[in-house]
Amino acid sequence: MKKLDAALPAIWSRANPVDIAGDADAARYAVSLEQLLDDDANDAVLVMNVPTALASPADAASSVIAATRQHRQKSGRAKPVFAVWIGGGDPEAFDAAGIPSYATESDAVAGFMHLARYHELRDLPMQTPPSLPQDIAPDSVAVRPIIEAVLRDKRTWLDPVEMTGVFSAYGIAMTPAMPARDADEAVAAARPYLAAGNAVVVKIQSPDIVHKSEVGGVRLNLTTERAVAEATSDILTRARAAKPDARISGVAVFPMIVRPKARELIVGVADNPTFGPIIVFGQGGTAVEVISDKAMTLPPLNLALAQRLIAQTRVSRILKAYRNVPAADERAIALLLVKLAQLVADFPEIREIDLNPVLADETGVIAVDARVSVAPVAEHQRGPSGNPRFAIRPYPKEWERRVTLQDGTALLLRPVRPEDESLYPPFFAAVTQQDLRLRFFAPIKEFSHTFIARFTQIDYARAMAFVAVNESTAEMLGVVRLHTDADYDTAEFAILVRSDQKGHGLGWRLMQLIIEYARAHGIRSVHGQILQENTVMLEMCRSLGFQVKSDPQEPSLVIVTLPI
Repeated sequence: MKKLDAALPAIWSRANPVDIAGDADAARYAVSLEQLLDDDANDAVLVMNVPTALASPADAASSVIAATRQHRQKSGRAKPVFAVWIGGGDPEAFDAAGIPSYATESDAVAGFMHLARYHELRDLPMQTPPSLPQDIAPDSVAVRPIIEAVLRDKRTWLDPVEMTGVFSAYGIAMTPAMPARDADEAVAAARPYLAAGNAVVVKIQSPDIVHKSEVGGVRLNLTTERAVAEATSDILTRARAAKPDARISGVAVFPMIVRPKARELIVGVADNPTFGPIIVFGQGGTAVEVISDKAMTLPPLNLALAQRLIAQTRVSRILKAYRNVPAADERAIALLLVKLAQLVADFPEIREIDLNPVLADETGVIAVDARVSVAPVAEHQRGPSGNPRFAIRPYPKEWERRVTLQDGTALLLRPVRPEDESLYPPFFAAVTQQDLRLRFFAPIKEFSHTFIARFTQIDYARAMAFVAVNESTAEMLGVVRLHTDADYDTAEFAILVRSDQKGHGLGWRLMQLIIEYARAHGIRSVHGQILQENTVMLEMCRSLGFQVKSDPQEPSLVIVTLPI
């Protein structure tokens, strides 16, 4: 600000956008741009010029190009600069300087957003969540019999007690529910709460009534046994009159949850025929359809992806503190989304979950009402464990192994992750050209981002790669890969060990792990192509039980096959 004050006339805007006044000449453009490019508080600069009789647009354009080039040479980095020149600018000169030029400021902003969106999408694959987030320790063993009992009874919807059991096993807070078939049972269920001085809520229970309030199926703040009995009778009467064909099992009695400064949210899982389970988040309550403030994403989730989902909604703004309302615990909300995604990952039978409303305040989150539907899973397709209906398979943490090599080196063998891209260049640099040729069948001179991304950003549903990482040095020492065919019947492997690590048993360990993986996932056979001259690899394959035969189409190659 001090430098701009010294360079600009007193009438300049002293704010963003930086208005350098209508009589700005080339020198004023240059000095202003220099200061803005040197400022780390901004990420890009849009320079605009509308021609006047007071200054030359062409000279201003030349000064912008010169200032941009000088900054890039000085700093060694290219902060994006965009130009909008209404007459007088030379588009070819801007292009040559690496400065995109546009006809209007709207086009320039759209261009900047393309750049921002590209960066965002490029980084998103680095967010591949694990199959088991560290923040939760679910008791899936307790949930399995609940789901199986519902399916055995040929029911679609879980009752309140069953939902409480499922959510409790995954650490999802929900108001406890007591089922009641009539008024007498409702009074009995409410009595402990009333005796403690707490009010209760009575809600209709029917798999055919989605919105309970539409049929008068919810009564709040009941403080006496008489009020509970009358409310229950009235709810059942109204529901049967409004929905004569509905299956009504009775009511459910809940303790009244009073959180005056809580925000009402909706959190759930929808079932899409193309993409499978979809996580939904937004503003909840009885007006959820009218407000229509929702965002959706594909599971699995980690906290970063969950927070990104929350930020896409308008309701995220009132999760912050305002006036006398403390900020809601956004991490607890994000963790609820992660837990829900994990629940669906573990149980593909779960088709829909609707938590509405979820009350969120500074103390955390609690689901006040819920619906959970289940359906049988078709014959389980062969492939990675977890939910086969997920469009994006989670990082399979359960396949991590720790081993010790013959020379005492402790290694972590684990599935590859997108963020492993940085491990590959030093790994390839430590592999001789001869070993690279034996692996890729041709000399490899360049390892670009695009080349390495093919190895690190994989679909765990169709491919697997295990990397061997020295835990003390964080160096990658080897990698083995497996790609299946469309039927998940056969798979092709490839392996590469750092040249200075050969002879210590690492290749053998990696091959054993990939064979174990193939066997666990129902792959019938594993095969690979090996150069005839790669005698060490051929000998290892024979020791592992592979059948070896010449490739009829390429004399220099051998095909090895292992029936699984």
